[in-house]
Amino acid sequence: MDQGILRWIVDEHALAELVAGVPTMGLVLLIAVCVLVLSKGADWMIEGAVHLARRTGLPKIVIGATIISLGTTTPEAFVSVMAAWMGNPGLALGNGVGSIICDTGLIFGLTCLLATVPVNRYILNRTGWVQVGSATLLVILSLAALAMTPDEPTLHRWVGFFFLILLCAYMYVTYSWARTGGEALCGEQGPEEETIAPIGKALAQVLGGLFLVVVAARVLIPSAAELAGRMGVPEDVIAATMVAFGTSLPELMTAITAVRKGHPEITVGNIVGADVLNCLFVIGASAAARPLEIPPNFFLFHFPAMLIILYSFRAFITMNKGGFFRRWQGAWLLGIYLIYLVLQFGFNIGRQAG
Repeated sequence: MDQGILRWIVDEHALAELVAGVPTMGLVLLIAVCVLVLSKGADWMIEGAVHLARRTGLPKIVIGATIISLGTTTPEAFVSVMAAWMGNPGLALGNGVGSIICDTGLIFGLTCLLATVPVNRYILNRTGWVQVGSATLLVILSLAALAMTPDEPTLHRWVGFFFLILLCAYMYVTYSWARTGGEALCGEQGPEEETIAPIGKALAQVLGGLFLVVVAARVLIPSAAELAGRMGVPEDVIAATMVAFGTSLPELMTAITAVRKGHPEITVGNIVGADVLNCLFVIGASAAARPLEIPPNFFLFHFPAMLIILYSFRAFITMNKGGFFRRWQGAWLLGIYLIYLVLQFGFNIGRQAG
């Protein structure tokens, strides 16, 4: 029984088989329930994060960059590590890099178009460099692997453990930056609107909301893919959209809810933190579990797209002296993501045959 549950958590095919036997009307109902659960879970998570920020004195952007991003990324890291351990190491690299591109291009791009997003320069001038630096380090180490073994470039276990050490340093340094930021950081908290929940209750809201978001997202994607297949949508279209979208669905729901509730800075922190964790945590833990072979299309397609998006984001942090991201910057990031998606889709250059 335990192995069966683990298989449903890790194996996409097992989840697909599970929903394949559900009648069409049952799938529609299941999808509707998952959407409601996603919304409620995201509500709890954002409310808990706001109370936690006010109770601890940490900026909401830091709560987003540490607790929220760690929570939304941990299930993906678990799935990637298990996939690597069970003989599919290529999935981990694709999950990590693809999620960075989706989080920053699609989710943050949309957030900038829909809301006025503040630039906390004290935090972003530091964590933003960690974000782009960790991804650049991944590409440099991958190019070094390509130079040393052109026939089979591989990220070895020592790279995974090195990334995990860097992850621990990042979490500690981010907390230290927030604590030593002084008055500049405290100003974002705003007026007290209502009674602040105790830390225990706030953490319970964050963790409970996170659990609902992750479970609902895990069930929603294969259900939607099965329904799309029954409606005649081609399999390759489903593979190129549903799977990529599914890995970033928790971050997307967090972003939508944070904007709706008037806390877009949580979205900024979550995106930056999720990018760092997708690189150092998802790819690092997976490489530590089993060496990751790097397919050729990563050097020609995925790595360049990731770096273009991240360095654009880094440039926008530097440019925005007025304290806010601009809508055209969101449009730029979203445009790059859409080009990436169209190329992956129309020319099949982002997917590895066999």
